Amino acid sequence: MKEIHSYWAYLVLAILIFAVVNAIIGLTQKKQFTDKDLRIGLFALIVSHIQLLIGVVWYFMSPWFNLLTSDAASVMKDKTLRLYAVEHPTTMLIAIVFITIGWSKHKKKTADNAKFKTFAVFYGIGLLLILSRIPWSAWF
Repeated sequence: MKEIHSYWAYLVLAILIFAVVNAIIGLTQKKQFTDKDLRIGLFALIVSHIQLLIGVVWYFMSPWFNLLTSDAASVMKDKTLRLYAVEHPTTMLIAIVFITIGWSKHKKKTADNAKFKTFAVFYGIGLLLILSRIPWSAWF
């Protein structure tokens, strides 16, 4: 599960970056919001939700969860343990919430500019949150 979670994360990052850049380009160049833009946003939503599901399953199988439930005080004192056991899962959940809100809000917008702006803002916040709590030392 850990390997699946790690490799799927690359796909999530690539698609989210693509979706945010696409939204920013559409917003700045005042493009028409097309089915292609809708599908990019939807695909980003889907891959991020799949990553969340994989992450939740892995989290409850991981040693971090067992350590947190048995000795929370020592986990909170250690920066690396706290990142894996608390900060990473919590921040990722919040990021997925922002992405989901962005998807829901864009459907209520009628103007193309407003749809792009909604994706840029909410997917962008989600992307920044994800980037802020990736355990980079484990990736490289």
